[in-house]
Amino acid sequence: MARGYRDGDSKRYFDWLYYAAIDLRCAKLLNEDPKCYNQVSFHCHQCIEKGVKGFLLWKHHRLYDGHNLPFLVKQAMQDDQNFRKYLPAATNINHYYIEARYPADFLLQLDEQTAEKLIHTTSEMLYFINSLVKFDFASYRQKKTN
Repeated sequence: MARGYRDGDSKRYFDWLYYAAIDLRCAKLLNEDPKCYNQVSFHCHQCIEKGVKGFLLWKHHRLYDGHNLPFLVKQAMQDDQNFRKYLPAATNINHYYIEARYPADFLLQLDEQTAEKLIHTTSEMLYFINSLVKFDFASYRQKKTN
């Protein structure tokens, strides 16, 4: 599903991959504090969302709408079946997108083991995406604004 462009959304796939990498770094930093495990899951979700959107932008030269990781991974599977491996993880991480950020009567509280697993899976998936598009975080330079 293509979306209507917002003026602020970058059409440069490597910008999306850069911000995906930043979200992964945030998840790793937040993982040092047990009170932040739920936010680890949010940043892992954001990393995968931006990473897959960056891949799809690279392949199709258009932005994809939404935050639904299984949908985005299925779109990527149309171009590379190796994404199928990540569909269960995307479905799992998608579960935490809302539940881990808002208070509820039955509060979801992630533990250290779950947070570590989310970071590991997210790291693996982002590495896979970066290898496909030949993105290197260390050599990325942001576009200068006037």
